[in-house]
Amino acid sequence: MKTVLITGATSGIGLATARKFADERLYQIVICGRKQERLDALINEIKDKVKVTSLNFDVRDKHAVLKALDSLPESFKQINILINNAGNAHGLDFIQDGDSNDWDAMMDINVKGLLYVSQPIIKQMKERRSGDIINIGSTAGKEVYPKGNVYCASKHAVVALNQAMRMDLNEYGIRVGAVNPGLVETEFSEVRFKGDKDRASSVYEGYQALKPEDIADIIYFCVTRPYHVNIADLVVFPTAQASSTIINKKRP
Repeated sequence: MKTVLITGATSGIGLATARKFADERLYQIVICGRKQERLDALINEIKDKVKVTSLNFDVRDKHAVLKALDSLPESFKQINILINNAGNAHGLDFIQDGDSNDWDAMMDINVKGLLYVSQPIIKQMKERRSGDIINIGSTAGKEVYPKGNVYCASKHAVVALNQAMRMDLNEYGIRVGAVNPGLVETEFSEVRFKGDKDRASSVYEGYQALKPEDIADIIYFCVTRPYHVNIADLVVFPTAQASSTIINKKRP
């Protein structure tokens, strides 16, 4: 049975993806996150469907990442599918007004965290000459919008790393692809606006945003294609969204 490892599995897209793989009952799952109580709740929810274990760490901490991966039970150590989902946006300020702590958080989580998790898993995939890696990017990695500055820069880096992984790992038969969503209704905006729930909810008013389950379905589709098919770089918007700055809020 193949093993899938999902970072950021305690909310949003990561949580929906864990549930999707569990519902299919074809994989065993390693769920990763910073909040142990949420990991425990998810294990209790899906343990009757699949074999599942959890790793509690912050992707920003390289040593914690390596220690956690090394602690996996023997039956879970071989990771066949890596879903790099952990990521965050912090603040929405003009660059001249930005908080350097927010900058550090976004670059450390979205870019360095992806590298810290990926490298040890890539090494074992390389030895086996097989594996799937899905990097969860954003349409912010395809275009820049006002006040997006450092967040957009971090997601542009994810796009570049996705391309680099695909090139560097091509000879080893490892499939690498990115899913880049537009507006998805998750805790994303609440984190960006630092707990301001009213401001966060206003982001999704007046139109139908994507749901985490929509992206989970796409991720599952990508990794279940025949081996000769690699979904290399996919962009998905809600129908109401045409770009980061064009959203049709005139229709229900």
